[in-house]
Amino acid sequence: MRVYVPLTLSGLAVAHGAGEIGPGPLTAYAVTPSLREWYVSDDIEELEYAALNRAASASLRLIAGRPDETRRRVVVAVDVPDGAAVADPDQALDASSLGEVRIAQALALSKAAAVHVDADDAEKDVAAAAAALGAADLGDDDARFTVDGAEDHELLWFGIQEIPGLIG
Repeated sequence: MRVYVPLTLSGLAVAHGAGEIGPGPLTAYAVTPSLREWYVSDDIEELEYAALNRAASASLRLIAGRPDETRRRVVVAVDVPDGAAVADPDQALDASSLGEVRIAQALALSKAAAVHVDADDAEKDVAAAAAALGAADLGDDDARFTVDGAEDHELLWFGIQEIPGLIG
């Protein structure tokens, strides 16, 4: 099963130094039954893209909570054994946790399939989205529009061997 772990650039640097993402338990995103039902698609690539976007939103929340963090979303895609990622059935109906899974143990960074990171030109929109997140959560339509502006940026794909260039 492929999981998408939300991080920040400093979190990626820590993971790179340690050789693992962790310690556990970790929150990640994956194609879960509730995500399948919400997205209404049988196309696995579309479903995985939806899970990646859920992780990107979680990365934005991490950034918003850290004023000194670089304003670029980071998601690490990792293949884990079936059963290693567990969805909470009580959260299946909660739209904010669609696709969310828990992983008990740290994940070896060497097992990552890819790293997805915002391009430099997304920083301004990601910074604005991080600042507007609280108001958007409270229902402010203008703030929601600002948050959606960050989501308009596609995350770029990088191999794990490219991590030193991303964090350097």
